[in-house]
Amino acid sequence: MQRYILVTGGTKGIGKAVIEQFAKAGFHIITCSRNEKDLQKLKLEMEERYTFSKVLYQEADLSDSTSLKGFIKYVKGLRVKIEVLVNNSGLFIPGKIHEEDDNALPFMINTNLYSAYYLTKAIVPDMMKRKSGHIFNMCSTASITPYINGGSYCISKYALYGMTKVLREEMKEHGVRVTAILPGATLTASWEGVDLPPERFMRADDVAMAIYGAYTMSLNSVVEEILIRPQLGDI
Repeated sequence: MQRYILVTGGTKGIGKAVIEQFAKAGFHIITCSRNEKDLQKLKLEMEERYTFSKVLYQEADLSDSTSLKGFIKYVKGLRVKIEVLVNNSGLFIPGKIHEEDDNALPFMINTNLYSAYYLTKAIVPDMMKRKSGHIFNMCSTASITPYINGGSYCISKYALYGMTKVLREEMKEHGVRVTAILPGATLTASWEGVDLPPERFMRADDVAMAIYGAYTMSLNSVVEEILIRPQLGDI
């Protein structure tokens, strides 16, 4: 049986690590990114390494409603049964609420919340019909911890965490599992230029392994949330 996972923002960091983890297990991949060349590179790399897995993609900027709608149309046009949805696309712009540009909040809400909200609304009805599926929302420790200089990012991630909790309650009777992922500082492009040793950060593939482990549990159980921090704590 062919199994499909949809991972937004799949060319780098945690998104790419999740794709690789599921490709190892024989999943076909559906993904998007704002950079066509990165998507082409990902497809070549994954299909060469895991010959039984194919990568389907479309260039998309999920902060833009037109681009988001285009990606949703593309996914629906594939006419495949998506077993796992990982709402991973996200953006961090540092700033304090009283100092931020007025566009900071709507931009991060569009990217970090609305993309997950509308994509989930498009995908989940088929999961409900099949009484099968697992949705992972990439929240953050910023979903539960207010960080100075985290302003609108914290607001958007708190909102995504709240959405995930509500969705979990809605999906209980439909056999669809919902999990919030709350990773701390992970060694990805977001931390480029920071003067800290790599071992101070979590590894993206550790987060991916946690997601895969939650997915592979029996259908009698659901991991409602996974909170992961660096061994030495938050940065």
